[in-house]
Amino acid sequence: MSTELKSITLLGAGGKMGMRISDNLQKSSYEVYYCETAPAGQERVEAAGRKVTDGEKSIPNSDVVILAVPDIALQKISADVVPKMKPGAILLTLDPAASYANLIFQREDIQYAVAHPCHPSVFLERYTKEEYADAFGGVAAVQSIVASFEQGTDAQRQSLEKIVRQMYAPVDDVHWITVKQLAYLEPTLVETVTCMVGTLMKEALDETVRYSGVPEAAAKAIMYGHVQIALAVAFRATNPFSDACMIAIDYGKEKIIKPDWKTIFDEKELDIVLARMLKIDAIKR
Repeated sequence: MSTELKSITLLGAGGKMGMRISDNLQKSSYEVYYCETAPAGQERVEAAGRKVTDGEKSIPNSDVVILAVPDIALQKISADVVPKMKPGAILLTLDPAASYANLIFQREDIQYAVAHPCHPSVFLERYTKEEYADAFGGVAAVQSIVASFEQGTDAQRQSLEKIVRQMYAPVDDVHWITVKQLAYLEPTLVETVTCMVGTLMKEALDETVRYSGVPEAAAKAIMYGHVQIALAVAFRATNPFSDACMIAIDYGKEKIIKPDWKTIFDEKELDIVLARMLKIDAIKR
């Protein structure tokens, strides 16, 4: 495979992630083909000033094929796409689940990669309205990327990193790890834990208002402020939690968290949650 990557086919260009990525790729010097089969998605692509391309024509000529499609569709779509790719090309997916579960169609002469956005950090210093408004990333606020490219050379990875940085721009760091490590980050760390805790906090807010009669605005004011300070203290040691607060924290852990919760990091538990997400019976090795 040449280390210089020039042409890209983006499948799912009219979806949510596809549109975000397309907006950034359109600003680059790469030759990009925007592929979308859904009529509504095609309308979005064209409304953004981009031409919808037939993947049957662009895939065989592209150095990189990006699958911006739902995880549960990757097995079927990759089985159709990969046989059409030219030798040495790279298939790039956006989430690790299907790769970890060995659902991606394999060819010995094709390279495989995954690149997932971290989204702008809660600790990011923001200076403009656009940066403040960009919670997801890929527009104005800087974010990092976690990615995997286990088969290729360093030169090939560096060339691929240029595309990854363009896809998710603006980007500060790209962290290269294995597919399995990426799966531990997403879903285990960020969805099983972080997103779950976020929804738990919202439920606690609603229950506080319902049970105590506290005005919702007052409950939100104190919770939003304490979310920030709790993260600052826990992750950056801005100040120590008070002794009384530590007692309340320990009580909360006793009442809410199972003592064996760290078993979610066992490989068998990772397999279970990914199988559920992919809507398959089990992960096969």
